[in-house]
Amino acid sequence: MSIMHEIIERRRRRIGVEGHSLGVHVPESRRVPVVPFGRSPFVICEIKRRSPSKGAISASLDAVAQASLYASRGIRTVSVLTEEDHFSGSLEDLIRVKESNPDLCVLRKDFLTDVEDIELSYRAGADCVLLIASALDRERFELLFRTAGRLGIACLVEVHSAEEVAMVAGARPAFTGINARDLSTFSVDPLLPLSVRRFIDWDTQTVFESGIQSREHARFAAASGFSGILVGESVVRDPSLAAELAEGLEEGKRSAQERGAAPFFWSELAARRRGGRPLVKVCGLTSPEDAHLAERLGADVLGFILAPSKRRVDESAVAEVGATGALKVGVVVLGQGASALPDEAARLLETGALDALQFHGDEQPSECSRLAFPYYKALQLRGSDDAGQVSGFRCPRVLVDAYSKDARGGTGRSLDASTIAAVQERTPLWLAGGIGPDNVFEIITGFSPELIDASSALEASPGRKDPEKLNRFFAEIERAAAAVTERA
Repeated sequence: MSIMHEIIERRRRRIGVEGHSLGVHVPESRRVPVVPFGRSPFVICEIKRRSPSKGAISASLDAVAQASLYASRGIRTVSVLTEEDHFSGSLEDLIRVKESNPDLCVLRKDFLTDVEDIELSYRAGADCVLLIASALDRERFELLFRTAGRLGIACLVEVHSAEEVAMVAGARPAFTGINARDLSTFSVDPLLPLSVRRFIDWDTQTVFESGIQSREHARFAAASGFSGILVGESVVRDPSLAAELAEGLEEGKRSAQERGAAPFFWSELAARRRGGRPLVKVCGLTSPEDAHLAERLGADVLGFILAPSKRRVDESAVAEVGATGALKVGVVVLGQGASALPDEAARLLETGALDALQFHGDEQPSECSRLAFPYYKALQLRGSDDAGQVSGFRCPRVLVDAYSKDARGGTGRSLDASTIAAVQERTPLWLAGGIGPDNVFEIITGFSPELIDASSALEASPGRKDPEKLNRFFAEIERAAAAVTERA
């Protein structure tokens, strides 16, 4: 049984004994006007004392004081966790928060399953209720959704998969939340909301839920097309972060407007993910011919080195490649404390000739998004003790490579199995280093990487790919993908 269903089952047992209010006195009628959901800044700050994934967050938190702190920082919407056994919440928190801050929009966040839950939420002062699709069947979801509509309060409908999107599509909810947290395991994947969002085909404001801890995360969510964010642990611990998140959300929206119809790197990459077969990046490209061959054979990402290397290309060579179905990434190597990108990298990113940058130097987590957006970080690891470094960066994924004192990549060196395992404990595996046609089958079937990055093992000479090696490489990838699928 998943964690979510354990919570729901325990809640049902308690309702059978204590009723749907779980012992809290709820007014017989609503005392405060309904406040609209979705107002700007669409940053929903949470009130919760603990969670199954983090344990105690703020055991003595005063719900009213916390809500007032959020409001003082410009927040207009709060989410109150009312589940008691795993989150230490209560309907009493919601009632007190709403009566002390009647201008705030208050979302009741709980594992609601009955019409009585919706009616009690309304009477307690909730302006919006969370309906979790995976906790409901279609008939019950539609009943609860209609009940909220009849009472005049909003629904934030939470989905986690294409199947759940299809289940709620008939209701065409005005607000759709996509949770980066897997409610079966409570692990977080920031690319999951991007993968699911593409299945929504109605006009709705989407809310990115879970995993938001910084201004950069908020910017990422908005740049990915999300209207709002729901933030928990990070603002509970540091309410002053709320204003930064609102600023990051606006930065991301401006970034999306400036990009127009051009694809967003992370959204496109999330859409390309498929079971069994990893995403494939072919790096160290120096000619249009090699780039287009790699794309035809199945490369998802084409890599161009804009740093000192035997495979370095200039701005004109990247531009000459022209439009491709594959995403294009520029590899840059900067030192700690760098104040700006090299001019050619900045221009290529700004004009859309590149879709993202790969930082492969000594850039620090706090510096990366200031230098380029979108980006991801590549790290050279000496061994399993270095694996913890991947958790320090704020980009959705980190590429890991084998350490070399002589070069920042393209060395042909591989990470050992223990280091790879240590990385996978922290994040989906993006793997570089010594990957080619002779070992890619074993790498895919042995480690199930989400992305593989190959360069020197595909070459006839530095910077020039060998067509025979490229063809054999992609054939081995398809053979491995078939084997993984059959095994599953």
